[in-house]
Amino acid sequence: MKEVIHTVAHEINQVLAEVNEDQAKQLSSYIEDAKRIFVTGEGRSGLMGKAFAMRLMHGGYEVFVTGETITPNIENGDLLIAISGSGSTQAICYFAEKAKELGARISAVTTNANSRLAKISDNVLLVPAATKKRLSGEPDTIQPLGNQFDQSLHLLLDAIIIYTINQSKKTDNDKMTAKHANLE
Repeated sequence: MKEVIHTVAHEINQVLAEVNEDQAKQLSSYIEDAKRIFVTGEGRSGLMGKAFAMRLMHGGYEVFVTGETITPNIENGDLLIAISGSGSTQAICYFAEKAKELGARISAVTTNANSRLAKISDNVLLVPAATKKRLSGEPDTIQPLGNQFDQSLHLLLDAIIIYTINQSKKTDNDKMTAKHANLE
């Protein structure tokens, strides 16, 4: 068991070490500049997106997740963060195209720089991890499906929030704690 744990941790460290710092900083800049932030993703990428959205809310950002009943319309000046490992998830690409038509900025988080989603987007944050499709050029992994992408994504997006909050100095742990759910 310990060997599997160490291998998974090592794989994620390798993926995160290969992330382009400028791409991550660009997403941070887009977050700071956005009027409102919308996050979209399907399946496990969507779950990681929801965790990211929650942390953005704790950080004091106005953020929504697509598909929720309280999500308003996207507008000019907003940011759509579109997460798709393959960059070809049909619904995510549609949302990105529609948001762009309406004047929103699009930031793709994907493994595929040549994907439909990447081509639509204003900036792309590449996560050099394996997906369930196991395309050529993706790293080897002992993990099934898109686990390597999902886990790396979670840690990378958390790092971007920490970086963004530290740069903006708009909030601190006490303010974030005050925004934490209290109906629990």
